[in-house]
Amino acid sequence: MPWNMNDYPSSWKNLDSTIRKKAIEIGNSMLEDGYKEGDAIPIATEQAKKWYADASEEEKNEMKQTSQKDLESRKEDDDARPELMEKEVFVVPHEEGWAVQSEDAKQPSNVYDKKQDAVERAQEIAENKQTSVVVHKKDNSVEKKYNYSEK
Repeated sequence: MPWNMNDYPSSWKNLDSTIRKKAIEIGNSMLEDGYKEGDAIPIATEQAKKWYADASEEEKNEMKQTSQKDLESRKEDDDARPELMEKEVFVVPHEEGWAVQSEDAKQPSNVYDKKQDAVERAQEIAENKQTSVVVHKKDNSVEKKYNYSEK
């Protein structure tokens, strides 16, 4: 279940509200990518804290002013689609390197310079989702398939 400003992990209770909003945004994205809640919470917490430390005042103010409605509309803009949880994960050539993208997704979740980095990320996502990874060659033909579905 996606988190929001009224329903989020108790470990985020004492975070500054701006950091908490960023953690919610990051955490929800991770859940969409197939992470388990127990894995997403600490990662989202650390990434949100790092974002806050590195963000400009303008970025912090923008996040601070983000309302629950804005967070929900961002989710809609990102086109969160739970049906993608059952889809295969592809590693495909991309203009910027190698893309990791779930079947039927409108855009890649990640793009990497190195194919091996993309394969590793796709394997992580597929393992969390218990689906398969289909690795393509530069010519888009299938090179290899990894299966992580439960038997």
